[in-house]
Amino acid sequence: MPEETPEKSTNEIPKQLLDLIESEDTALEIARICFENGVKEDEKIREIGYQTGRVLLGDLPPEKFQKGLEENVKISAFLAGKIAREINDSIFYPVRESLASLYKEEIVPPGKPPIRPPSEKREEKSKKEDIYREPVE
Repeated sequence: MPEETPEKSTNEIPKQLLDLIESEDTALEIARICFENGVKEDEKIREIGYQTGRVLLGDLPPEKFQKGLEENVKISAFLAGKIAREINDSIFYPVRESLASLYKEEIVPPGKPPIRPPSEKREEKSKKEDIYREPVE
């Protein structure tokens, strides 16, 4: 699947990201996240690791990571979102400054969905006088 971001040369990639890609701890963390989320097939775990590496190498923007998991690993949007959030928290977030310099933009962790403000109907209902309360003198 072609991406808009061109591949970076290893000279452009911060050393911190290259070390993270080569680290056995990174592979173990990806495997742990996969197992905890019920992904136990070696092929899928390898593909999740590959997609993680693409982000660290500057080939896949972090905001497209979840979509990349859905399409390439063939997992549900819910599971891809959960795995993407965990990988973001444990792998991408600690190196966010290096990722930001690689992508030339600020990397922010995916947030929770926004909470909707209470509806106007509730406000109208609460404005009515409560007939069960005693008056305060």
